[in-house]
Formats: sequence, C-alpha cells, structure tokens
Amino acid sequence: MRGELLILSTRSMRDYASRVAFQIETFPDYRGSGKPRDFVGKLKAVRFADGEMEVEVHTSLRGKDVFLFATAGRNEYGIGVDEAKTELYHCIDALRRAQAGRVTLFEPYCSSSRSDRTTRRNSVGFWVHYKTLISLGVHHIITYQLHSDKSKTIVDPSLCAIDDVPVSSLIKEYIADNFVKTTEFLDTTVHNNWLFCSVDAGSEGIAKKYASAFGCQLMIAHKHRDYDQTNTIESIDILSDSPIEGKEVWIVDDMIDTAGSVYALVRELKKRKVEKINIASVHPVFSDPAIERLSALHEEGLLDRAVVIDTVACPEDLRHRMPFLHVVGSARRSAEIVMRMNEEKSLSPFFEDFNCREYLSSSLKLFL
Repeated sequence: MRGELLILSTRSMRDYASRVAFQIETFPDYRGSGKPRDFVGKLKAVRFADGEMEVEVHTSLRGKDVFLFATAGRNEYGIGVDEAKTELYHCIDALRRAQAGRVTLFEPYCSSSRSDRTTRRNSVGFWVHYKTLISLGVHHIITYQLHSDKSKTIVDPSLCAIDDVPVSSLIKEYIADNFVKTTEFLDTTVHNNWLFCSVDAGSEGIAKKYASAFGCQLMIAHKHRDYDQTNTIESIDILSDSPIEGKEVWIVDDMIDTAGSVYALVRELKKRKVEKINIASVHPVFSDPAIERLSALHEEGLLDRAVVIDTVACPEDLRHRMPFLHVVGSARRSAEIVMRMNEEKSLSPFFEDFNCREYLSSSLKLFL
C-alpha cells in the first residue's frame, strides 16, 4: 500500500470521480474504514472580483495517496479549456501545499495531446501542459490513449511517470457483447463480412488491433490534408487487398474531433457500395460541427452507429441529438487502475490485447 487513498476532482470531473468512487466501494476486496466514500475529498474553486482564481482544500491531505481527476474537454458544467486548465494547475499547487504524500493526475482525455508536433515553428501544447504539471509537483500521470505515441517521448520518467492506458478494449467488449454475441456469429458473419478501416494512415495500428481482435480483414484510408487550414481534408484514398462491396465496415480511430475525416471517409465508402458503416472511437470530442456532420450521415442512412467511451462527457441532450450514439462507461476501469496503483500492483493486465473468441468463450463459461 502506498498510503491512505483519497480521490479528488476538479469541477469538470465531479460526476465522473463520483462514479469511480462508487465502483471502488463495490470491489469485494475493498477494505475501507468509516462511513461510505470516506476516501473522497473536497476542493473548491473561488474567484476574486478581478477574475483571478484560487482553489481551497477542504480535506486533510497530509501523507495521503491522492488521485486527482481532471479534464479540459467538454463537461457537464460548461467549463472551457482555458479555465479548466487553470483550475487544474491551482488544484495541484493546493494539494502540494497541503502536503499530500503523492499526487497522481488522472486525465482520461488529455486535450493537450492534440498539439504534439515539434517540426513547425510553433508552441507544443502537450509539452507546455506536461512541463507545467511537473513544475507544480505531480508525481504520476494516467491517461487513456494519447492522440499520438510520439507525445510520450516528451516525458522524463525521472521527473514524472506517465501511463497511457489503452481502453479500446472496452469498445471491443461492447461490440462483442452487443453486436457479435456468439462465437457462431463470429465465425459465420464477422470473419467473412466485417472490415475494420483506419480513418487515416496514422491510425493504421489501431485498425490492425481491431482486425486482429475480431479476425477480420483490414482496410487503410489515406487522407490528403490542406495544411493551410486545420481540420481540413482534400481527398481520401482507400487501400484494400479484397473487395469491399456489400461488407460491413467499422471505421476506427482514437478520437472524433470535428468529424471531418470520418465524414469524408463514410461518403467515399458508400460510393464503393459497402452495406453498412459504423464508427468506433475512444474520445468523443465532438467539436463543432461534428454533431451536425454525424447526424446528417445517420439521417441519410450512411452511418448506422457510433460507439465511443465516456472519457469526454456525453450529457443527455447530446445523446438525444445523436440516438445512434453508444456510450461505453469507463469508471470501473478507472477504479480498477486507482486500486491497483494504491496497492502497488502491476497495470499490465490493461495493456493485453483483446481477443473476441476468447472473450465470448470465457463469458459463456461464466454464464453456464
């Protein structure tokens, strides 16, 4: 054990942190003491008249193993990116001043990883974010699927460790449970009729893992960007060794931002007469005009479903506007990670490759 566990959150992740705490209490091996949620602390962000911020700690932190949940992505409280980051930095400073034993930042979606290019004459957002965090005293960072592996080359483990945990397995489990269901269907339909397609060359590795997990064919989309404008696609090429007409395609990526890439790709695939198109993506960022684009594709009968994870908040009004959206919860996975780290156990089980056949077979054995 690293010390007494304490969970805190910025305003942007209060609901999520509450769900994580609930999940921890359901673990058979949890041995909490005192009243329920005695491991959940309280922070308060206050504003001065001139707009400056300060964060107050309303819980004793001395020597405790603190996990701070935070995000600068979309949230239920409508807090913008800049304000969310400012609050996060103030929170960490407050935690260190309150003499927390260890501070682990848990950012399920790290918005700063969108800015990770070091070849242009511009600032690098992830570097600025990471440098600020370590200067304030964060010991460890946990996140889910950074936008690019090259972001991790910025990290100096002697100053602050980072665990970039893959959570696409949660989507794969959801697909297996809800759309595959049996090994018979896996053999007769999925193997022969499903294709997994990357949204671009950069996500080829992600698509390969999906294809391997379900024993399906792989297809690569190569997009040509207009680098004079952000989030702009000029054209898309489809690379496949086999016919795709009449197939069911799953477009996979780590995130959906403006949906410009998937919008163009869905229309290109439909020209090639695929039967059905789905999307599987970890982070539902959904910057404007993503919701309008995806809804239009669904209304035109071009997009069947989109499966995402709740690393970015998807409130009820958004789900109402996107009835085809399937949101997979990640709070239990986060709770498992928190408990394992607090107990000094390995996180390697979360990095293992998913295999649909093995998963369905094990689920059947449990049912029987």
